[in-house]
Amino acid sequence: QVQLVESGGGLVQAGGSLRLSCTASGRTLSSYAMGWFRQAPGKEREFVAAISWSGGSTNYADSVKGRFTISRDSAKNTVFLRMNSLKFVGTAGYYCARRRPYYSDSARSTAPSEYDSWGQGTQVTVSS
Repeated sequence: QVQLVESGGGLVQAGGSLRLSCTASGRTLSSYAMGWFRQAPGKEREFVAAISWSGGSTNYADSVKGRFTISRDSAKNTVFLRMNSLKFVGTAGYYCARRRPYYSDSARSTAPSEYDSWGQGTQVTVSS
């Protein structure tokens, strides 16, 4: 059983940056694609970014393209989300997730149902 723990959230002004981390324990992440999602109060969880198990492919929601970067460090069993030029959107929880086993080294999975393990989330508040 893998346990995912996110960190790095906090309060930041619009235009600022944050780097989120997701560290796994219990199982290696090296054979799995990973994703980041976010959920604002009263809204559905939405896809933010994904990275293939090799790190060779990435995928981003249109709303964050060019501003966010997902990466992974297999040696540290950690996935990162670098967020630049943050927009004033209030508060959202950011969650990392491990994709269900898949035969392809792909980052195309954007639906929450395609992921089988989730962290507890880290809160990000962007102020104006």
